[in-house]
This record gives sequence, C-alpha cells and structure tokens, in this order.
Amino acid sequence: MTVDTHHHLWDLDVRDQPWMTGPEMQPLRRDFRPADLVAALRGTTVDSTVLVQTVSDPDETPEMLVLADSCDRVAGVVGWTDLTARDVRERLGHLLSHPSGRWLKGIRHQVEDEPDPDWLTRPEVMAGLAAVEDAGLLYELLVRPHQLPAAIKAVGQFPQLTFVLDHCAKPPVASGELEPWESRIRALAAHPNVVCKLSGLVTEDDWSAQPDADRLRPYADVVLDAFGPARVMFGSDWPVCLLAAEYGEVSRLAWELTSGLGDVERQAVFDTTARQVYEL
Repeated sequence: MTVDTHHHLWDLDVRDQPWMTGPEMQPLRRDFRPADLVAALRGTTVDSTVLVQTVSDPDETPEMLVLADSCDRVAGVVGWTDLTARDVRERLGHLLSHPSGRWLKGIRHQVEDEPDPDWLTRPEVMAGLAAVEDAGLLYELLVRPHQLPAAIKAVGQFPQLTFVLDHCAKPPVASGELEPWESRIRALAAHPNVVCKLSGLVTEDDWSAQPDADRLRPYADVVLDAFGPARVMFGSDWPVCLLAAEYGEVSRLAWELTSGLGDVERQAVFDTTARQVYEL
C-alpha cells in the first residue's frame, strides 16, 4: 500500500485561499472536498494520506481535525499555528486536546512567502519551534532554495525535532539548474533529523509542457542520494499538482523516478517511512 504524505482540501464558501492569484490558478478555484480526494485516489494504491494546511488561519486546523474523523483515507493532519505568538504552547495544547486532536501530527508555516530569508532563525520563531518539539509534534519546512541556509541553521538547533522538507525545497526544474539548490539540499540532508518529501516537482517545471520524468530526474536523484530512500516520502501535492498533471500522472512519475531502487527502498519511499514519521 501507499501513503500520500501531502495533499490539501478546501471549501471556498468556508474560507478563501488568498494564495490563488492570477489567471494561471483558475483550475484550482473550486472546492476540493473528501469525495474529490476519494475520486482522485481511485485506481491507485494509496490507502492513507496526510492532510496539510493551506492558510495561516487558526480556524483551519480544528476544521481539518474534524474532517479527518469523517474521511477514512486521512490518517494525519499537519496544521498551522502562529509560531511567533507568546502563547504558542497554549495554542498547541488546545489543538492537541481537541476532541479530534489525535490526528494532529505536525505544524507548518508558509515560510516561502516570508520576505525575510532568515525568518526561521528569528528568536521568536525559534521559541515556537521549541514549543513544537515539546508538544511531541514534527515541523514541516515549506521553503524555497534561497531560504535553505536559514533552514539548515534552524534544524541544527533542534536535533531532537523531526523536520520534514516539503516539495524538495522547490528546485528550479523549469530552468534545469541545480546549484545552489543541490549544495544546500545536501547540507540540510546531513542532519539526520530531516526527512524529505518527493513532491511538488511537476509544478516547478513548465506547466505547459507534458510532464517528463527525464526533466525531473536530476532533482529526484539528488534528493534520493542526499537523504537516502529511508528518509524520502512520496507526496502528490494534490490538488495543486493539477496545474501541471493529474493525480495518476504524478503517482506514475514518482514510481518512474524511483525505478532504480530496490523493493525495500521503494517500500520506504511509498509507505513505511511515512507511517513511522507521522506515527500513522
């Protein structure tokens, strides 16, 4: 079986998604609900998923926890809270004590949208990361290549906190360049408390081109070599991936990009590592 470690759901009548700007985002401007997820998974081997936050809104995470109660595919939630808040520990405690708080596995913030490349190393953010660690949760890194140096510093300060890198730090697939992304990925991977999602690559490529494993392979190979298959996990990034490829195509590409691995290594990427990291 397969775990999809990264997907989203939203209802635009409940909450706007302000990151959907520009006409190119039009395919995403509709509701994506649990029934749509089940339909997307039809014909795949995915039996468990991790639902990930999309907006910096304290109301979204409790709603996702309740949703996990009603959708048998969702086995874990990565939510949001304000890491810079003075009462961050109390906020995390409220989420964990929620009637559906057992689904909460980690916290994420859209660091990629922060203008300060060193946002992760601000004192108030570091205090928030300490609170995440003390709460027994993991922290997901949503960063771009220029923010990796700060991520490396933050990870080094919390060797007991599990960090999960989303979307391979969004490498410049469309340009075909590897540096400085590759060097920074290898430096991050040198920290054993970091796991990387093999996700989001298709939307870093040219959306108008047919998805091609050959264009994605150099980046997947770097991640697999740097982290090792035991610290890499499959993620679809559905429905955002629909900007470039359907769910089935993303899954097929991931299997193709890992075709050089042995059976046990592949099982780690698509199943066992995710179950361990998220305690599913």
